[in-house]
Amino acid sequence: MSRKNRQRRERAAAQAAPSPAPASHARRNFLIATGIAAAGAAGGLGWWWQSRTSTSEPVVIVGDGVRGPVGMAWVPGGEFLMGSDHKLAQQNERPAHKVHVGGFWMDRTHVTNAQFAAFVKATGYVTSAERKLDWEAIAPGAPKPPDSELVPGAMVFVGTSEQVPLNDYSRWWAFMPGANWRHPQGPRSSIEGKDDHPVVQVSYDDVLAYAKWAGKRLPTEAEWEFAARGGLEQATYAWGDDLAPQGQKMANIWEGRQERFPVVKPIVSAKAGGAVGTSPAGTFPANGYGLHDMTGNAWQWVADWYRYDQFVAQAREAKVINPRGPAETYDPEDRSVPVNAPKRVIRGGSFLCNVDYCLSYRPSARRGSDPLNPMSHVGFRLVADADRPVK
Repeated sequence: MSRKNRQRRERAAAQAAPSPAPASHARRNFLIATGIAAAGAAGGLGWWWQSRTSTSEPVVIVGDGVRGPVGMAWVPGGEFLMGSDHKLAQQNERPAHKVHVGGFWMDRTHVTNAQFAAFVKATGYVTSAERKLDWEAIAPGAPKPPDSELVPGAMVFVGTSEQVPLNDYSRWWAFMPGANWRHPQGPRSSIEGKDDHPVVQVSYDDVLAYAKWAGKRLPTEAEWEFAARGGLEQATYAWGDDLAPQGQKMANIWEGRQERFPVVKPIVSAKAGGAVGTSPAGTFPANGYGLHDMTGNAWQWVADWYRYDQFVAQAREAKVINPRGPAETYDPEDRSVPVNAPKRVIRGGSFLCNVDYCLSYRPSARRGSDPLNPMSHVGFRLVADADRPVK
């Protein structure tokens, strides 16, 4: 696609962006809508660097076990403009406002399948997707379907065989029994040979369990965005203002695939699982702090509750230092659930993001997701405070 055509599609997508429902409460909404429906339920240390003014010249510092934890990069902290007033920015990203964060260590990549497997082996932990569904947690107060239908599983992207309206995510997502972190695209899929891919199909609770074991924590939303920007002030993408500088692909996103979202050819059956997925962690160049794949590949859980209007509230404050997010959820855009239905923030977009539908492969893009809801395009990375020992 030419740069001019891509920019035209980006402008059109920004003007008519869909509801973020596919990444929020998707498992819950799918189960209720299908009743379960019938039950009457309502590469390296270098980075691609475009010319742009930064708040300070970034320096890559990677932990070696003596000077910082292995596999983590130092993010120095400082003041930056959080959010965006760019033409592509959605309302929940506005306005751009000054925020200050302290320094911290951050995983250079998403937590991988191999790392998560080590945690499971050491602890015997069973993830949310591997457990029998807790109906009261999924749909409190709704008529309960037969226990035979409350089977372990998770939401999987399966795509469509032809173009469809982008206002009904149930056309390309399916709840799949047997889908979990070991089988992220359905029971016939496998992570064999994918030790270095981001682990997905992990709920917020799963992530907290892993973080406690590893002696780390989830980043706050502000820490995540500061790190994702890599020292570039208000750049459109984590690497600059051009989606594909000199034609180079910079992230694992849908853009560049032969078919437009959500078409997958040949269409994949529900039993087989999804058709597209993650790439190895660290495939693309690191940003100014030495962090790979801060956008694209897999969405990343962060610590904060999600409020659609959080940035408006923060912008009113005289000084915002190390914000920890709101006390509760508020999302008037998602009409399928109450406005205060629990959601945690996810950041960074995924391999499904594209100019027609998502546009979330930008550092300022944000979305809320059900913390109980594992999906085939959501993973995480962790941070550690400067003085905290980690494994």
